[in-house]
Amino acid sequence: MEMALSHIKVLDLTSNLSGPYCAMLLADQGADVIKIERPEVGDDMRVTPPFLGDQSAPFMIWNRNKRSMIIDLKAPEGLETFKRLAADADIIVENYKPGTADKLGIGYDAIKAINPRIVYCSISGFGQTGPYAPRGGFDLISQSMTGLAAITGHEDEGPHRLPIPITDLCGGMNGCIGVLTALAARERTGVGQQVDVSLYESGIALGVYEAGYYFATGEQPPKLGQKHRGSAPYQIFPTQDGHFCIGAASERFWAKACKVLGCEELIDDPRFATKKDRVANNDELSAILAGYFKTNTNDHWFKLINAEGIPCGPVQDHVQVYNDPQTQAREMVAEIDHPSAGKTKTLGVHIKLRGTPGAVRRPAPKHGEHTEEILAELDERQAAE
Repeated sequence: MEMALSHIKVLDLTSNLSGPYCAMLLADQGADVIKIERPEVGDDMRVTPPFLGDQSAPFMIWNRNKRSMIIDLKAPEGLETFKRLAADADIIVENYKPGTADKLGIGYDAIKAINPRIVYCSISGFGQTGPYAPRGGFDLISQSMTGLAAITGHEDEGPHRLPIPITDLCGGMNGCIGVLTALAARERTGVGQQVDVSLYESGIALGVYEAGYYFATGEQPPKLGQKHRGSAPYQIFPTQDGHFCIGAASERFWAKACKVLGCEELIDDPRFATKKDRVANNDELSAILAGYFKTNTNDHWFKLINAEGIPCGPVQDHVQVYNDPQTQAREMVAEIDHPSAGKTKTLGVHIKLRGTPGAVRRPAPKHGEHTEEILAELDERQAAE
């Protein structure tokens, strides 16, 4: 079956996570993604543990569906080879520090001169403009500087980094959104453009509730721990055998939840009469509800609360997640054969198209595995022109 992006060629100049994740999303939908790597070392993530055989397991997750080609961009012949590839490409993704691509001779203006249709995606720590543009950026820095760390964790503790690299992943997602938007514009105009995405702005954009709070009050949004800024009850509670989450903020769900838990008297309690009241008195509400949830197990509460149509569920660890029947039904764990690591598992394609579905087609490439293959294709194509 034809895949949505099977007509698109991508040159992936990126390393670490944000850029490779952007290119992976394109590859999952059928794009021919050529990962351009340095001689000897390649992508820095290739040496990140844990390993399967001689391959980095994290690297293999977000570099599947790609081909790897070694090019020394600092050598004249390497630069010439890259420009030949760029002339025939649709998309370039890079996550160098701003200015580095220009110094190498492969910045947007240089590539646009040989391929006006190119969509050139630049993912950086702070963007291509502004006083912080020259700085490097990692997920930790972005989480810390965009307010995310300040509101994460228990109310009585200092700032926390989210254990998932949220701005790296969202930077990659936003890069993909920008690329697809630019491709749509190219259909109308015939010309490409540069896409400028930063981890910093990706982090800021995630603070939608916090922005609303600050713009409305002029004050720093308070740290809430498990509580939600605009809904209650909407959090995690401990039970006899684990933890359980419930989203019962609407009046309909709130009344049903009270009946299931056995605290009908709270329905008419003026402290909790409306959603606004419950948010304002969330500390008292949380303490009361915690006492009820602790009296029984996750399974007990799930059967009763789910039967009422109230969104809820147990807190699962990753072992449980990857073996969950919903995860399996949605094909979010895929198997693929790697030439040196053997049969391995990877995450499935999470963006599902009914007519032109994406797929995990090939494992992450070994360093430079496809160099000769890609050069031969390039020579054959240009000889035919």
